[in-house]
Amino acid sequence: MGAKESLPGDDPAPEMHHYYSKFMRECPSGQLSLHEFKKLLGLQGLDPQGDIYIKRVFDIFDLNQDGFIDFLEFIAAINLVIRGKIDQKLKWYFKLYDADGNGCIDKKELLSIFTAIQAINGHTNMSAEEFTNIIFQKIDVNNDGELTLEEFISGVERDEDLMELITKSFDLSNVLKVIQSGRRHSV
Repeated sequence: MGAKESLPGDDPAPEMHHYYSKFMRECPSGQLSLHEFKKLLGLQGLDPQGDIYIKRVFDIFDLNQDGFIDFLEFIAAINLVIRGKIDQKLKWYFKLYDADGNGCIDKKELLSIFTAIQAINGHTNMSAEEFTNIIFQKIDVNNDGELTLEEFISGVERDEDLMELITKSFDLSNVLKVIQSGRRHSV
């Protein structure tokens, strides 16, 4: 251990350098494809639901929609996950759930993305149906079966339990741990 350990508040440059060298080592072309993204996170061979979820995450990180995540998009994603303000994260989650991009989340969209996340995270203390029903019950104020971005953000920010539930369920820090520590091959 060196005498000087960097703390999260310190100069981010060494951290960026760390991510850059790791990114370039894993992805010499500087363009991370969906296949490489899954490989980097050790998420190949998922069931179809898990695959859908990873593809959604990839598409949201791929800001210019060119089918690749470049280093700047990669860093933007990491920054959002590590340092993002809660409303930025909620907007990101909303985008993730809004599969058809129509600006509303319906029960089917929420159910399918939560089922996919459960397939990856494995731990569940409630079914995808229960999760979906709780969210709609708590935050679909006008009971139209759809959540707008405003309903979603204000509903989740108003309800601490819901905030915790969503944050835990969609915690991407596991993904980041894999990126930070390099690939782990489970035997």
